Amino acid sequence: MSSNVVPLSRITKMNPAPAAAASGCASKSCGSSDGRGDLPAHIWDKVKDHPCYSEEAHHYFARMHVAVAPACNIQCNYCNRKYDCANESRPGVTSEKLTPEQAARKVIAVANKVPQLSVLGIAGPGDSMFDWRRTFETFRAVEKSLPDLKFCVSTNGLALPDHIDALADHNIDHVTITINMIDPEIGTLIYPWIYFQGRRHTGIEAARILHERQMEGLEALTAKGILVKVNSVMIPGVNDQHLIEVNAAIKARGAFLHNVMPLISDPAHGTRFGLDGQRGPRPAELKELQDKLAGGANLMRHCRQCRADAVGMLGEDLSQDFTLDKIAEAPAYDPEPRRLYREVVTRERADRDRALATASADLAEAAPAAPTKLVAVCTKGGGRINVHFGHAGEFQVFEVDATGVRFSGHRKAESYCQGGYGDDDKLDVVLAALDGIETVFVAKIGRCPKDDLGKAGIEAVDKYPFEYIETAVAAWYAERFGSQSTAAITA
Repeated sequence: MSSNVVPLSRITKMNPAPAAAASGCASKSCGSSDGRGDLPAHIWDKVKDHPCYSEEAHHYFARMHVAVAPACNIQCNYCNRKYDCANESRPGVTSEKLTPEQAARKVIAVANKVPQLSVLGIAGPGDSMFDWRRTFETFRAVEKSLPDLKFCVSTNGLALPDHIDALADHNIDHVTITINMIDPEIGTLIYPWIYFQGRRHTGIEAARILHERQMEGLEALTAKGILVKVNSVMIPGVNDQHLIEVNAAIKARGAFLHNVMPLISDPAHGTRFGLDGQRGPRPAELKELQDKLAGGANLMRHCRQCRADAVGMLGEDLSQDFTLDKIAEAPAYDPEPRRLYREVVTRERADRDRALATASADLAEAAPAAPTKLVAVCTKGGGRINVHFGHAGEFQVFEVDATGVRFSGHRKAESYCQGGYGDDDKLDVVLAALDGIETVFVAKIGRCPKDDLGKAGIEAVDKYPFEYIETAVAAWYAERFGSQSTAAITA
């Protein structure tokens, strides 16, 4: 099983952060790294353990998707629902389609092995609300054994208005809607057809119906007090600049979070955009758009665009460890590991609050005019620098200046170390992922890759292994750009 599922014994032995007073190191929003911020208590209670609705929670908690809803009522140019596919990590892909009964059995098996599990989601591989019978049957089956598990659904929104009351009745207080446009003309470039009220619609009519139904569903959910996250796929040259208007429209209708995701475009995936050569955005383009959206609806920046059968912490995929052939016919649920894990998280959160205070104190020593820097971090969770450079399959990116350390996003790469040896071909992929970044924080790094990074103008910092990310980055920044440092004076 993946090492990203952190054993309880390992967590309790992690180095505690230095003590200090309360902090405000990162920006105050649900998607920020400092947790509650100024959220009302009833909202914080809903999101504090939900890794997709709280960036702070994704350090500690895992999600699980069950692929019980294969039917879909729209066609997207970026989607190709593929089955029995273990090697692709993107929405619409699954290895097994499940019945509600099989899904409930699988959830118990995962809960016994992954104490971080806090959320069960249904995100397809079709549409959860078009296949609503399977969706609600699954939740009814699961809640009998795990009543404390949070439930959430993802939907394209076309059938959503018909099921608002049922969602509320099932105590589902998190819903994600994919909204890529509010202008039907742009919608015609994304959606070839929809299936609505018994027939197929195409062109501007299809896009208009979809838009109206999405807005109706969003407004109805927020009126019920259900938290709504809106996903938008950024498609360069199609809707990239239009997403500024989308952000304003969903904020006006009460959306809780806006998650702008890069288009995944590869001809091998068989999507229309992939076959037509439509490119996805570069990391710098995605960040530029996200920066333009600051001040609108709160942004989610830690999304991993999960499979329809994803299992584990965000950024990992344990789905192949829990296929039906590896699960007992009638597993008995043991709640004790999850209960103990939550006790550990309570202590970790207190430690991390003190670490953020230390980070704020360090940044206060930085020169006010010190430059803003993007840094990359090798981490597998817990909010710590805890991955060897050679084993990193992705980098978390943070922005730091004299006012704070802020999570900016993540960049996928390929592990440089293959079978104990560095792979120069993989290093090229890593360097591409680190484009525009001059510093990477690692738990450990070998001499050769450290030298190779240096030749590419990237400094590898390995003096903060297993420390909290914000504490380490702030200490490095204060040392580099403190008011008395040469770097700060010449910045």
